[in-house]
Amino acid sequence: MAQNHKLIRISCGIAAALSGVSALALATASPAMAQDGDVRAGLDEITVTAQRREENQQDVPISITTLPEERLAAILAGADDIRALATRVPGLYAESSNGRVAPRFYIRGLGNTDFDLAASQPVSIIMDEVVMENVVLKSFPLFDIAAVEVLRGPQGTLFGRNTPAGIVKFDTAKPSDEQSGYLSATYGTYNTAKVEGAIGGPLTDSLAYRVSMLYQRRSDWIDNVGVIQNGFNQIDDAYGGFEDLAGRFQLEFAPGENFSTLLNFHGRSLDGTSELFRANIFTAGSNDLNGNFDRDQVFYDEGGGNKQHYSNYGGSAKIAIGLGAVTLTSITAYETANGKSRGDIDGGSGAAFLPDGSFPGFIPFNSDTQDSIDDLDQFTQEVRLASDYAAAFNWQAGFFYFDSDLTVTTNPFFAPASTVRHDNQSWAVFAQGSLALSERVTFTGGVRYTEDDKDLTAVAANFPVAPVSVSDEKISWDAALTLAASDDVNFYARIARGFRAPTIQARDVAFFGAPTSATSETVLSYEAGIKSELFNNRMRFNAAGFFYDANDLQFSAIGGLGNFNQLVNADGEAWGFEADLEWLMSDNFLITGGVSYNDTEITEPGLAVAPCGGGCTVLDTIDLNGNAVITGNPFPQAPKWTWNVTARLSLPVDGNGNELYAFTDWAGQGRTNLFLYESAEFNTSGNVEGGLRLGYLCHDGKVDLALFARNILDAENVKGAIDFNNLTGFVNEPRIFGVSATVNF
Repeated sequence: MAQNHKLIRISCGIAAALSGVSALALATASPAMAQDGDVRAGLDEITVTAQRREENQQDVPISITTLPEERLAAILAGADDIRALATRVPGLYAESSNGRVAPRFYIRGLGNTDFDLAASQPVSIIMDEVVMENVVLKSFPLFDIAAVEVLRGPQGTLFGRNTPAGIVKFDTAKPSDEQSGYLSATYGTYNTAKVEGAIGGPLTDSLAYRVSMLYQRRSDWIDNVGVIQNGFNQIDDAYGGFEDLAGRFQLEFAPGENFSTLLNFHGRSLDGTSELFRANIFTAGSNDLNGNFDRDQVFYDEGGGNKQHYSNYGGSAKIAIGLGAVTLTSITAYETANGKSRGDIDGGSGAAFLPDGSFPGFIPFNSDTQDSIDDLDQFTQEVRLASDYAAAFNWQAGFFYFDSDLTVTTNPFFAPASTVRHDNQSWAVFAQGSLALSERVTFTGGVRYTEDDKDLTAVAANFPVAPVSVSDEKISWDAALTLAASDDVNFYARIARGFRAPTIQARDVAFFGAPTSATSETVLSYEAGIKSELFNNRMRFNAAGFFYDANDLQFSAIGGLGNFNQLVNADGEAWGFEADLEWLMSDNFLITGGVSYNDTEITEPGLAVAPCGGGCTVLDTIDLNGNAVITGNPFPQAPKWTWNVTARLSLPVDGNGNELYAFTDWAGQGRTNLFLYESAEFNTSGNVEGGLRLGYLCHDGKVDLALFARNILDAENVKGAIDFNNLTGFVNEPRIFGVSATVNF
């Protein structure tokens, strides 16, 4: 052991020499500096920009959870994508049937299960103050992230339409006047590798830069044994790999206190395997995985190798001008993307009518589909004025413009490919302010007016399709009261109205169906909460209860015998709560926990949709048309419970800041219905995943050497299903063991 410890110290010394100057302190272990220069004991203060200005999280009348940098790095250590955030924050869930692109997010049970590349969502992803509207843009890899904020409930006043459930907000590390950076490398099972780094600092007294990059990969590791059914040999290591490369360059020009310009350029290229669907992995009457499921193999005879390739690039310019008592901010941004995914959708080999039969289990017919974005262009412009002073009344007001052109092609291979074009323009004006009514009571309120127009044209289809246009104008608003019961405890109550703009769904054009549309989705939300710091700031406990009434929810009726993907409006409601806890039990032991409960219900009377195309056990009443009556059902992909727990224990080894540490994180979800209708097979419950990290920090925390494991129990959790002709599903990522080294400088 003494020899091993000596080797670790030598390794740390070499890495420290490479790192250069002073260490970056660990946020969870080091004290923070108060504004008056005194050391703040206990937990660090958390600064958020949920209201487009820097504030203490405890003072903001919104249910917010932040994800510290160290915890985010641990969650993503195994080269996971953005879906890894699912259940790691109370009330937040994410899944995708499109692999590492096109994630679908849910907050407080509200989301959208639509798998089309033109689908809209009620959860918005904001990256560096720019909305990532398209589902492919939402999948941009996470690296060099300075802050993650999850805002629950409607956020329509300051962040616009398509935020009735909430937003997930990412802010990357920015250029600074001090030279700094980091380099991190990991390697694990299945040849999983990840290299991430950043460097930045001043170029002149008024010019600073930051360059960040990420490269992550995994080798193919899943065998294809289905080709044996057609007389060919098994293909080892045919699927499951990926290669993801992303970068970002930022340049900030700040010649004085009253003017600054921040330029942001970023790009990403992804090659890999699209989602792997597995046929008949459920037995009729049960949601348990059966003997047809083997994580290490699939049974494909089509899909063209299930290839996936996407690339997207973008840039933004943020200009801030001080005008005395107010600041003028302009943010201009452009994003573009293209790519395609192909898959063996039936999840098996052969079909029942072929001479060789089908495997595994009964497969009525083959299904092989490719979806692609041929051209996506998104332009946004925001201009806002904000008060720049500390007073009883603070305000901001602005204008926002959004323009998106999107071309989507679907090729089912048994018919000519169909291409549809989506055009979307929207503009809005907004204002928000806060007024201190007394020393302890503050009112916050805002309003936003939005106009939104969408047009769809079938560029090349199997049959003539008439153009479709939808438009609407809506007012979003919110109002909140905050009561400071003491210096450490705040109570708040909030009412907010948000909406999702009208939507057009046209994927059925590829399967000889007509486009469908849905009117605007509106949500009126009520919530009340407490934010507290206890035990001399060694514990932070925040909790909120909520109820929301939703009109014209834009549900997607997916699957069934006709393999439909159609929009349907329906009313619904939900209630529940969420709570966050951070407890610094000692200077060397930190635990965190979170829990949420979401009780969602479709209240639309007599609403019926097509059930599965065969094999499943429908639990709903079936009407005279053979459709399942879904009134009273929960929202799809809305976990009733989510929970997460982390613990970090450190053991100092000397007086020079060196330490051994152990970090573990666990998260899970309760019963989750996968579709609008309920069946015995298409639901999940008790999904749990955990991770572990054992490491050694040295040279005042600048160097981190660690062993890690993700999905340490190798839990086989169902994430979704395909229901049109057999009991097909898809599952979570496998267990990854690995080693990592990080150098901060």
